Amino acid sequence: MDVRRLRVSTCPTDKHSHLNRVIINPKVFPNARHLEITNQNSRKFIFTIEPLDSFNPEEIGFNVPMRKWAELMRDSYIEVRPFNFDLRTQCIAHITLEVDFMMKNNISADIFDTDDMAIHFTQQFAEQAFTIGQPLAFKYGDKKLLQVVVSEIQVLDVSSMRGDSKESVKKVKTGLLSSNSVTVFVEAAESSIKLKGKSKPGGVQQSIINPNWDFESLGVGGLDKEFNDIFRRAFASKVIPLELVEQLGLTHVKGILLYGPPGTGKTLIARQIGQMLNARPPQIVNGPSILDKYVGESESNIRKLFADAEAEFKKVGNRSGLHIIIFDEIDAICKQRGSVAGASGVHDSVVNQLLSKMDGVDGLNNILVIGMTNRKDMIDDALLRPGRFEVQIEIGLPDSKGREQILKIHTKRMRECGRLADDVDLQELASKTKNFSGAELAGLVRAAQSFAMTRLIKPTNKVEFDPEACNKMIVCRNDFLHALENDIKPAFGTSSEKIEKFVKRGIIIWCQQIQNILAEGNLLIQKANDFKSCRVVPILLHGSSNAGKSALAAQIAKMSEFPFIKLLSPEQMVGYSETAKCSIIRKVFDDAYRSALSCIIIDDIEELMDYTPIGPRFSNLVLKALKVFIREEPPKDRFLLIICTTSHIEVLRTFDMTESFDEIIHVPDVSEADHVLQITEKLSTTDGTHVFTRQDVDYLARQLRQTSFSIGIKKLIKIYDVAKLFEPALRTQKFLEKLDKFCIDRPIHGI
Repeated sequence: MDVRRLRVSTCPTDKHSHLNRVIINPKVFPNARHLEITNQNSRKFIFTIEPLDSFNPEEIGFNVPMRKWAELMRDSYIEVRPFNFDLRTQCIAHITLEVDFMMKNNISADIFDTDDMAIHFTQQFAEQAFTIGQPLAFKYGDKKLLQVVVSEIQVLDVSSMRGDSKESVKKVKTGLLSSNSVTVFVEAAESSIKLKGKSKPGGVQQSIINPNWDFESLGVGGLDKEFNDIFRRAFASKVIPLELVEQLGLTHVKGILLYGPPGTGKTLIARQIGQMLNARPPQIVNGPSILDKYVGESESNIRKLFADAEAEFKKVGNRSGLHIIIFDEIDAICKQRGSVAGASGVHDSVVNQLLSKMDGVDGLNNILVIGMTNRKDMIDDALLRPGRFEVQIEIGLPDSKGREQILKIHTKRMRECGRLADDVDLQELASKTKNFSGAELAGLVRAAQSFAMTRLIKPTNKVEFDPEACNKMIVCRNDFLHALENDIKPAFGTSSEKIEKFVKRGIIIWCQQIQNILAEGNLLIQKANDFKSCRVVPILLHGSSNAGKSALAAQIAKMSEFPFIKLLSPEQMVGYSETAKCSIIRKVFDDAYRSALSCIIIDDIEELMDYTPIGPRFSNLVLKALKVFIREEPPKDRFLLIICTTSHIEVLRTFDMTESFDEIIHVPDVSEADHVLQITEKLSTTDGTHVFTRQDVDYLARQLRQTSFSIGIKKLIKIYDVAKLFEPALRTQKFLEKLDKFCIDRPIHGI
């Protein structure tokens, strides 16, 4: 860490003295905002910087109260180093200040309004470091200069809130003041100053966060970032004093939309927000339950949800408590207006009623509406504008750390009761469960428990449990591994069975070009480590039919080890209409965008478009859909590798599709005798059976070198497998007979 020795000096002007900051030249620490200084008695103090270009780079300036408090003598040298606050855990929630006149002989009969003082204090000293016992010079408007001493600092850890819930609000020695900090003034001992207002002991202080709330104990894990975003956007404005809310005419956020794939914790976090806040018990409504068969009742049900909030707001205005309304499956009632067939227009009326209640003429400032959905695209656009559901947070798949937190929650009871074996490493399980949602991780724990319980069942005709084994039963690592292998598969995971079928015989490196293709694929995978360069990399493998394009695409996808790998192939869509095909393609890409790293294989892309040379004919709808999705960049912090294969690259050139690919790679046919022999030898090694003898190999070499041929490796392997079925004496002859049809200039000699 950069440490400097600077000479203690004074502030250049009174204006700088009233800032209560240290004055240094910005060239000393260009990027620092706060400093830690060590005095001659080895005591450490934290101060905020006020840069001044004209200040001597060898000096550091303090006002008189700061020098006295930190025991600094002018012209002495002190050690100075940059200091960084943790904004998640060291922001001041509540600060208590002892106030007195700076000049004791200047007694005033004025009564100081602490509410107004708190506003001025946070405006002057926001983003500034404070320490218990620190004296400050506080110039309060046109009033006299006041002396303020910090007597107590409390911080609220809103980033994690784990462990003992009492630790979420705690007293600390040093913190960083923010505009949302609650400031309380008290009269200093033997002070003649007179205070009034609510920002003093005995005044009303409303804290939006319940200090006894514990995030993890409620079973919510892996959502730290999302929770921080919700707090910053929806609740930070509710922390500031109510008087300031009224003076600013502040309108709080009224709506939060939580969207994302199923099982990621949307409903769970919404239900627990009510326990997190000092608010009325939330009203939880299932979207479909709003609808009613009687005319006007659906709209009436919406109005009833807001009735209590309206009544309280009319009585006390902005001092009303917060009313929370939670809509589960909100897309069921808030579809795009005009999209639902029928003459009743019930859905449209419900949307209109909700719009007017959230942000109409008589809009309320004491409500928070939370909606959850898997289909954000179905919700009416008017609900998503600022003033309604303006905070839209994607509750995505948890990362490795989040998965470990979720597994810790679901295994907590087992650990406490000694039912979890010591060989269970939650960190290892988190690394093996890429793209698992919270619900799937809970299912994994249940599946592991079921494997452990099966060991208790005696192998008899009756289902009986061994009482002694029950007392000793624990869930071990193998139970989790069995559950991963057999029971629980992530919905946003890998199409493992479909991918494996392409490489079940492995990849045969029969020429340098194949090696180069795999090396090129590896380079493209490495781009995933640099999201700044590009977020989507589409590549095209082209070659003749049976050239092994699909196998190479599958191998590159496996090499990537991306948590999301999906295959789009014509076999999956036999009998589907054009619209249905486009819907499937869209869903695969939408699912890919939910994962940080994704790979999509589009096999036989021309077949997917129903191309046929007779006519010719093709599906223009599918063609347009593929063009759009291949070119479209994923959302921020997402990377997508697209591997397409085709046997008719000239067709794709006609469709102007080749311009969509970053790389176009040719997959060659087998056209040399040495390559054929090399392939058959590797197949024999893989299968453990030598089909051809040494004499057969020599004979094959002589015959193949006398002609020109071109054959895809997939077809060559099929010919090899057919030859194995014959008697040893006939294998060579049959192999050459099958290969003869792929000759270019003349038949193989002797056939």
